[in-house]
Amino acid sequence: MERFYSFIVPVYNRPGELAELLESMASQTYSNFEVVIIEDGSVLRSDHLAKEYSGKLSIRYVDLPRSGPSLARNAGTRAAKGDYYIYVDSDCLLPADYLNTIDRFLENQPLDFFGGPDRASENFSLTPKAISYAMTSFLTTGGIRGGRKKIDRFYPRSFNMGVSRKAFEAVGGFPETRMHPGEDMVFSIELINKGFTSGLIRDAYVYHKRRTTLGRFFKQVFGFGKTRYIISKVYPETFNLFFLAPSVFLAGSIVLVTLWLFFGFLFLLPLVMWAILVFLDATIRNGSFFTGFIAVIASFIQLYGYGSGFLCAWWSVTIRGRDQYGVFSKGFYPNRPQSNLSSL
Repeated sequence: MERFYSFIVPVYNRPGELAELLESMASQTYSNFEVVIIEDGSVLRSDHLAKEYSGKLSIRYVDLPRSGPSLARNAGTRAAKGDYYIYVDSDCLLPADYLNTIDRFLENQPLDFFGGPDRASENFSLTPKAISYAMTSFLTTGGIRGGRKKIDRFYPRSFNMGVSRKAFEAVGGFPETRMHPGEDMVFSIELINKGFTSGLIRDAYVYHKRRTTLGRFFKQVFGFGKTRYIISKVYPETFNLFFLAPSVFLAGSIVLVTLWLFFGFLFLLPLVMWAILVFLDATIRNGSFFTGFIAVIASFIQLYGYGSGFLCAWWSVTIRGRDQYGVFSKGFYPNRPQSNLSSL
């Protein structure tokens, strides 16, 4: 029996990006799917796109007041009819064979939920390419988001994530809060804790535009680092020493720069050599010296931002005893006993 899929796409003030995503969906080689657009309190609305593409796609349009990504995804999913729900961000593009790749994989290796990597398209501008490199390179993140499978369990993220109807209903969906970022990680953890099988479909990648500035990128990865620490406190079974790498890189950089100021350039060589490796690798991958240069900046931002966010959360929660993310103690999953951060 042919599987029916529902794309779940929350959108907030991004009609331009959504139009490109819908165009890529209309070009899919696998046709048994629908698209559910959730307007999450946008000022720049996308209802006209739902009408425009209704002749090319089976589209449902859900209009919400500003609710945040968790509540928006849940509302869209409850309006969907698919056997599997596929969550993608509105600033992504899908290769034409994306859904066909997923369906072939599930035919041979059934999974309860799954994810795929993200990439930068050749026609992206310099900064999105550089940020994509910083988020996916082995030299920055270990290549996990770029398709390098983790050693332990795989936790899909909502920019490219699929979940069976059975698994979604068993967990109850994403956390019913305004938690962001980290809501997709919590959802994946809860699915695994309930015994559902996960996996990486390496060839089911999306092109993730990440239309942001380097300044906003720092703020984003700072939030990722902060949330990663707090999630590790609430779900200690998910902690991995690899999460400490950006903080170690940050601390090591401070030590090396301090030694350079007092004792000479030799102590700065490790950082210089790493930056050269990033520059060469990014330049070769993208075929552009300019992209390679910006990728060096983006890679420092990625590691310093994530590392400082992780350390700030550690200081606030563990040293000062503050609950920096009180949402975790409010029972957004009523069937699971919630941890209290103040007691950790």
